[in-house]
Amino acid sequence: MISSPSRQAVTQVLIDWSKGDRGAAERLMPLIYDELRQIARGYLRRERADHTLQATGLVHEAYLRLVDQTTTTWQNRAHFFGVAAGVMRRVLVDHARRHRTDKRGGKWEKLEFDEALAAGLPRSLDLVSLDEALQELARVDPRQSQVVELRFFGGLTTEETSEVLGVSPRTIKREWRRARAWLYREIRRGEENRDAV
Repeated sequence: MISSPSRQAVTQVLIDWSKGDRGAAERLMPLIYDELRQIARGYLRRERADHTLQATGLVHEAYLRLVDQTTTTWQNRAHFFGVAAGVMRRVLVDHARRHRTDKRGGKWEKLEFDEALAAGLPRSLDLVSLDEALQELARVDPRQSQVVELRFFGGLTTEETSEVLGVSPRTIKREWRRARAWLYREIRRGEENRDAV
């Protein structure tokens, strides 16, 4: 669970940032740095051991991309961390794509799944395939995709995820189960198609 010294302080700085306060982004970083590192460490724990990107680098790259977002109206702290988790995933996927050695999947960046995402999925799966499956899930069911993003990648609890998405915790639990099942089927189908080629 992500903890914060002051939820109200973070939320207020985000509101100021949304209203155009240019100094808000600088005031925000010290308030949320430890939490961003916690999310980054969670991502990198699932990556291969010799990954070249470290938690600090991931946080800084994601923060630079977040600061460049001028059209986002931040609702609250949970909303910010949900978006930050998505940005970190994009950074890792971009990193994985840059480091492929050939078009047929030479050295893929591997993501270690924990049992929370989906029982039965391979413990190791390439991050690009997961990203592609999540993009397809976003087309099929945007909310389920957001639930995976927030719960698995963002490290948010059921309650924090429900706060970000504005639905009940019970709905989040149901969508989380459905999303895991959908991802399992989609990823297995993709593996079977690659094996058949």
